[in-house]
Amino acid sequence: MMTAALRTIFAQQDQTTAHRQLRAVYDAMVIRWPMAAEILINAEEDVLAYMTIPQEHWTRIYSNNFLERLNKEVKRRTNVVGIFPDQASVIRLVGAVLQEQADEWQIARRFISLESMRKLYDPQPLIMAEPMLFTLAPVH
Repeated sequence: MMTAALRTIFAQQDQTTAHRQLRAVYDAMVIRWPMAAEILINAEEDVLAYMTIPQEHWTRIYSNNFLERLNKEVKRRTNVVGIFPDQASVIRLVGAVLQEQADEWQIARRFISLESMRKLYDPQPLIMAEPMLFTLAPVH
């Protein structure tokens, strides 16, 4: 029951409604699960921090699977070598693996599109109406 209530917070489309929903879930939880409700309300800003970036990115930052895959690839490549002669050789191998992955992500599989990244750096300006001269229609 609590999981279903918490999911309603993340189903909201913007930050203000998510904050309102979090407060509603807190009010419902505080009677039965006061400690869990306190944890939720204390972590409110952290829990909803992802909503400060453009919505197109939400699905990409939802999980850290791509980081886990990258760590698995580094581990696989270093396990082949076994014992490294010095720290510099580890840095060279891991750096090469990371560079290879970075090239692949830039060319083959772009994680976040340039257009959506541009929204982070250049937010859309407010569209203002052109000022018009106010005139009264002639009276007949």
